[in-house]
Amino acid sequence: MSMAKTKKIPMRMCVGCGEMRPKRALVRVVKTAEGKIFLDTTGRQSGRGAYICPNKGCLDAARKARRFEKSFSCRIEDEVFAGLEKALADISEKEE
Repeated sequence: MSMAKTKKIPMRMCVGCGEMRPKRALVRVVKTAEGKIFLDTTGRQSGRGAYICPNKGCLDAARKARRFEKSFSCRIEDEVFAGLEKALADISEKEE
């Protein structure tokens, strides 16, 4: 008798709300070795990653609490957050 293996779903924590969710339900923000920070839609870019729910509320909460700055150990400029906000809005539009 063989038991069917249940596939393990990788879980990640949103830096905004702190909720554990399936990796596929979150969006990855990556910091490259060169120090560039951007939304990684493929989830495969090399660099340090942090995950966030694909909504503006979680991005705002993460920004207010400086959670990305703690994750990436660097100061993050306002232009970077503006870019992340725009990229998240683009992703939300695609899903609708």
